[in-house]
Amino acid sequence: MGTPAARDSAVPKYLQIAEGLAQQIREGVLAPGEQVPSEAEVIKQYGGSVGTVRKAIAELRTAGLVETHHGRGSFVKRRPPVRRKSSDRFRRSHRKAGKAAYLAESEQTGSTPSVNVLYVGPMEAPEEIAERLTVEPGTKVLARRRLYFSDGIPTEEATSYLPWDVVKDIPEMFAENPGGGGIYARLEEHGNTLAEYVETVRARLATKQETSGLSLSPGSPVIHLVREAITDTGRVVEVCDTVMAADKFVLDYRIAAGD
Repeated sequence: MGTPAARDSAVPKYLQIAEGLAQQIREGVLAPGEQVPSEAEVIKQYGGSVGTVRKAIAELRTAGLVETHHGRGSFVKRRPPVRRKSSDRFRRSHRKAGKAAYLAESEQTGSTPSVNVLYVGPMEAPEEIAERLTVEPGTKVLARRRLYFSDGIPTEEATSYLPWDVVKDIPEMFAENPGGGGIYARLEEHGNTLAEYVETVRARLATKQETSGLSLSPGSPVIHLVREAITDTGRVVEVCDTVMAADKFVLDYRIAAGD
């Protein structure tokens, strides 16, 4: 089998460095949220070149151990991904308790949520959104665009599109904070009883704008989720277009077995 030194020499240098840093993370030498040593410091400790160190950091990103922020460096990830249970987060009981879906979800994971409202106001419905709302493209809708944070780290950006005739007489819908229970609570208070939600999910690489907005490493994957909120009369009263940092979420679906 050969000596340990011989076996080590067969392992690429960048993998040796990645494993050394990974061991420091596992042992708590590098704590969650702590910055990974600079390239110069890593070279001094492990040897190699700048290119080798960068490949090692890329390996740690792929393994989900670190995240890189442009201009700031690489940091040990703070906590494991949020397990988003779609069968639970939209329960009416949460809304009645004054909790919007994101708040209810954050409480279950023990993280501290916050939201930055980027825009609330009228917008012409894009073609795909108009099709889902069964209106003509360009029809006026209400758009609510938000950037969500968990423990101060941006995790997802979401834009809700709502039919103008449904929301025009609900003043809370035009406020940055729509009140306890969120927009779904306001919809139901005005006679739009929600019966089901339909989600379309795909994975892709982040755009340049998404990389910047979510503080992602270049080339990072995202989850692109589009949800329709449907009333008991069959009308779609909201389409929510969400881009999520793929490494920060696990999507958990519960599907009933049919006949």
